[in-house]
Amino acid sequence: MVLAIALLIGIVLSVLPAPYLIEQPGPVFDTLGTNEFDGKQTPLITIEGHETYPTAGSLDLLTVSVLGNQAQRPNWAEIVSAWFDPSKAVIPVEAIYPTGVSNKQVDQQNTIDMEQSQKSAITAALAHEGFDVTTKIAVSAVEKGSPADGVLKKGDVIRSINGTSLSKNSDVDSLRALVAENGTKPAKITYTRGSSSGSSGTTVRTATVTPVEQSGTYLLGIGASVAYTFPFTVSLKLADVGGPSAGQMFALGIIDKLTPGELNGGKKVAGTGTITAGGTIGAIGGIRQKMYGARDSGATVFLAPKSNCSEVTGHIPSGLDVYAVSDLDDSVAVLKTIADKGDTAALPTCPAS
Repeated sequence: MVLAIALLIGIVLSVLPAPYLIEQPGPVFDTLGTNEFDGKQTPLITIEGHETYPTAGSLDLLTVSVLGNQAQRPNWAEIVSAWFDPSKAVIPVEAIYPTGVSNKQVDQQNTIDMEQSQKSAITAALAHEGFDVTTKIAVSAVEKGSPADGVLKKGDVIRSINGTSLSKNSDVDSLRALVAENGTKPAKITYTRGSSSGSSGTTVRTATVTPVEQSGTYLLGIGASVAYTFPFTVSLKLADVGGPSAGQMFALGIIDKLTPGELNGGKKVAGTGTITAGGTIGAIGGIRQKMYGARDSGATVFLAPKSNCSEVTGHIPSGLDVYAVSDLDDSVAVLKTIADKGDTAALPTCPAS
C-alpha cells in the first residue's frame, strides 16, 4: 500500500507543473569567432575602416537557458532534480515573467537590452583605445502630466544636468545617475532643440525640471535613447540572444581585434557583465550557471563583475579561476597579466568565504 501511494505521488509530481522556472547553463559564444547569422557563419565582431590584427584562443560570452515560461512550466520532478544540481537554479516564474507582462514583451525588452549593450560595448572599447567617440542623449518620449511635460519635447538632446555634461561617452544610465543624484530638488537641464543630432544651428536652451520620486526612483517623465558617432564601423552580430550581460566580452573582443598581439595570451577565457559607455562593468543574473557553462566549454579563466561576488563566493566550479572586475581597465589588466605570465595571485578575486 505504501509503495502504491509513493508511486502515485511520483506520477503526480512528474506531470504537475510547479510555480517555478529552472535556470541552467546556455550556449557559449566566442566573440573572436563566428556564429550562424541569417543562415550563414558570420563573425560576431566585424570591423571596417580600421586595421585589425589576428587573434587566438577565445573570449567567450555566456548565456543562461530558462526551462519553462508563463504557460509551460517545469514539473515538480524536474524542480526537485534542479535543487540538487549546483549548475542549475530554481526561481519563481515572476522573476522573469512578472504578472501582467507577456512572454512577447519580455523577449522584446531582452532584444532592446542587447542592442543597447552592444552600442555601449563599442563605445567603451573604442574610448578605451583612445578613439574619439561621442554620444548624445535624445528625448524619445515625454509622459503626459510628468515634470518634463510642457518643457522638453521628443527630439531634444540633453547636454547637461546641473552643469555635468552628457555630451561624450554617456548613456541612459549616466542620465539616470544624474537624476538620482539630484533627487527631488529642481534640476537645471541644458538641451538643444531643432535636431536630434544636436548639430550646429540648433537652439541651446536651459530649463528647470523637478523630478518626482516613485518607489525609490527619481523620474523626469521622459523616455531617452542614445545616438552614437563612431570613427569607423564596428558590427556585432549574435542571433537569438537577448539581455545586457554580453557587454564586457564584446568590448574585450573589439579591443583584441584592434590591438597587436593576443589580449588573452591565446588562452580560452570566458566572462560576463553589463557595460556602460564609460566602461563600468555591472552585475548580471545567472552568474553561477554561467560559471558552469564556462567550465564545461573548456575555459580556465572567468571574468566576473565585482558586484556579483556575493553569488560567486563558495560556488566556483573546480578548474576555473575567477577574477573580479569593476571596469574595462580591470578586465584588460587581468588579461594582460595572464598573457604576460605575470603574478596572477595579485589579481583581484571574490572573497574566498
